[in-house]
Amino acid sequence: MYKVRSSAIHKFQQGKLSFTVAGKGKVIILLLCLLLICSLAQAQIITVKDQLTGQPLEQVALVSENPAAFATTNKVGQADISAFKGAEVIRAHLLGYEPLIRSYTYLAEHDTILLEPADISLEQVVVSATRWNQSAREVPARINSITPAEIALQQPQTAADLLGASGEVFIQKSQLGGGSPVIRGFSTNRLLLTVDGVRMNTAIFRSGNLQNVISLDPFAIESAEVLFGPGSVMYGSDAIGGVMSFQTLTPRFSLSDDLLISGNATARFSSASNELTGHFDVNVGWQKWAFISSFTFTDYDDLLMGSHGPDEYLRPFFVQRIEGEDVLVTNENPRLQRPTGYSQANLMQKVRFQPNEAWELQYGFHYSATSDFPRYDRHIRLHDGLPRSAEWYYGPQVWMMNLLEVSHEQGSSFYDELSLRLAHQFFEESRIDRDFNEVERRSRVEEVNAYSANLDFLKGIGERHQLFYGLEAVYDDVHSIGTDEDISTGVVVAGPSRYPESSWASYGAYLTYQYEVSEDLLLQTGARYNHFKLDAVFDTRFYPFPFETANINNGALTGSQGFVYNPTATLSLNANISTGFRSPNVDDVGKVFDSEPGSVVVPNPNLGAEYAWNAEVGAAKVWGNVAKLDATAYYTILNDALVRRNFSLNGQDSIVYDGELSQVQAVQNAAVARVYGVQAGVELNLPGHFGFSSQLSYQKGEEELDDGSTSPSRHAAPLFGVSHFTFKTEPLTLDLYALYSGEKSFEELPLEEQGKDYIYAIDDNGNPYSPAWYTLNFKVLYLLNEQFTLGAGVENLTDQRYRPYSSGIVAPGRNFIFSLSLHF
Repeated sequence: MYKVRSSAIHKFQQGKLSFTVAGKGKVIILLLCLLLICSLAQAQIITVKDQLTGQPLEQVALVSENPAAFATTNKVGQADISAFKGAEVIRAHLLGYEPLIRSYTYLAEHDTILLEPADISLEQVVVSATRWNQSAREVPARINSITPAEIALQQPQTAADLLGASGEVFIQKSQLGGGSPVIRGFSTNRLLLTVDGVRMNTAIFRSGNLQNVISLDPFAIESAEVLFGPGSVMYGSDAIGGVMSFQTLTPRFSLSDDLLISGNATARFSSASNELTGHFDVNVGWQKWAFISSFTFTDYDDLLMGSHGPDEYLRPFFVQRIEGEDVLVTNENPRLQRPTGYSQANLMQKVRFQPNEAWELQYGFHYSATSDFPRYDRHIRLHDGLPRSAEWYYGPQVWMMNLLEVSHEQGSSFYDELSLRLAHQFFEESRIDRDFNEVERRSRVEEVNAYSANLDFLKGIGERHQLFYGLEAVYDDVHSIGTDEDISTGVVVAGPSRYPESSWASYGAYLTYQYEVSEDLLLQTGARYNHFKLDAVFDTRFYPFPFETANINNGALTGSQGFVYNPTATLSLNANISTGFRSPNVDDVGKVFDSEPGSVVVPNPNLGAEYAWNAEVGAAKVWGNVAKLDATAYYTILNDALVRRNFSLNGQDSIVYDGELSQVQAVQNAAVARVYGVQAGVELNLPGHFGFSSQLSYQKGEEELDDGSTSPSRHAAPLFGVSHFTFKTEPLTLDLYALYSGEKSFEELPLEEQGKDYIYAIDDNGNPYSPAWYTLNFKVLYLLNEQFTLGAGVENLTDQRYRPYSSGIVAPGRNFIFSLSLHF
């Protein structure tokens, strides 16, 4: 076991990442110059790329009848066309793209062809449902795929923004360095996050808002999928509301004896936070070996909110430490949210080796680190008219992963395909806070070493039966440190840690059976057994716990049953019943923290798993190449929900915490929660290269309270969605779109949210509420040539001042975005 301290890799100066190259602009210029001098070794082969993004396309089928020839492109979009010599008609086809017909003479003269994404289709290749490539028409659950073309057009600043742009994932933010996804009324540790097939959730993923998704680099994401509803059969604990699956860039081989060098570089600016981003990735490939390196650096200043909206959102003052005292300083621009700025760096290195057609090995290294980033919502809380906090920020958020993947495709009597993933992840996060005009600065640092092994098999039996089965083992080692510093003297002493010294383990086995009853009907059923174990040792020096250890040793059985009925190529119907579970983790059992003024959460070692029961039905219909309509309705019940409730410690219902008498609370299996809703989408292919699409999500949730009454669920977002009006023609893509969200009145707010008046607007009765909002946005993507792409846009055209439901930070005002990308 080993640990990596962020201080050994980066130096942090005044909350910003500091690099040896002076100045952010120089970093970006140097990156672009480095890539501009790189050259691509061309071979006498055809390369197929996406028309909008310029990215190579894999598994494009090239077919001709005279002569009879067939070929497919590899990971770099290359295929050998020598067998097609003399062909007048060569058809290039790929699921999700418009077919293209060219002659051999044309292909011989042009080393690159571009495929146009199909406007409307039910066909889509997905991997998140079973961990293997399959058609979406074979999956009885709703899945949303986010394509490279969408990523290139939207230019998301973070992976959270990437998810939010889909219109089916609601994003909560407590600060600029944040983004907590909300799916079907569930959030945080009731959603699972995977990277290259490895679970990113750890034993300290909390029920409060999580920011871990921002550790992923949008520039290094090859594709992303959201599996809606319980996914515990395939993924185990936490997969209750959904699974967010990210696949990062894959190294690409060369098809010839020539060395293949390819890559991308991007420089981007956005005005609302004065964002400066520089990115590059370089692929070097031979026939059996391939390498890819990716690096991104982003710097954000304080975020500017819009001009038109509730005055309660303005920032009239902020705190500065002057001559040993905390002083309220008038904010010259109340729309500027101070403090919110931060910096982030992402690095990825992958190595791929294919000794023969059957075996493949791939090693991946990922590293992400932020600077300190302020938690803005804690800076705007008041107590007796003064700020509660003089300082409140997260220390560097560090994520590192080492991943070894081994795959075998020629199989045996037990499998046709095998995949083994061995991973080690290291996480570091910290919280630093100090009360207004107090000298004690509290620091709480958490480190997690997470080890995992996944062994997955795919086996076909005859033409109609398929088995997906596998094993998983996960082990998390949690280390937590607390220190208190007197800033007037510099004296640092030990303080209470957020978590006990602890370990959490999970061991699972799953089996999914898929039966093609006929060409129209497919049945799928699956089951998983998971055993989980937790051991914790508490430090009782600071709190009078009546116990020193906590141990959990239990199991969970989950299953799913569904069908897909495809009576025609343009109609698909599906239904699914599934269960999910979340085993109690270290955050549930062992944390001590102040959830809100006047209350404190203490450890509870007597917890069991919570279980979700979900039923859903869906339908999708296409009318020619003109229109597509899809809708899914779902209902989820969460039993034995792990919720925060009043508690007693040593017979006392209140204790003194941080100098304040606070109500004792603890996480308990004490409630039933219900969520139901509808997700719907429409696509229209209009004349003249125009198109229209819209996604809408409606959800309602309620949670049982102590007295048996119910309260609206905290994570059931209001009605929200996105609508796009597009124009696409080579080489130009235009997108005029609206993002919108409904209102949550005071009566619709959960009880715990009603007490957070500092993040909400005030209604006519003087009560907090979350107003409805919308933004109009415009994006442009223009291919200058095969090497350069220009991106531009304006977000929040009307400069609205709005705060998404439950968010601590106000969203950006009018935001101008400019980017230049090089593909070589």
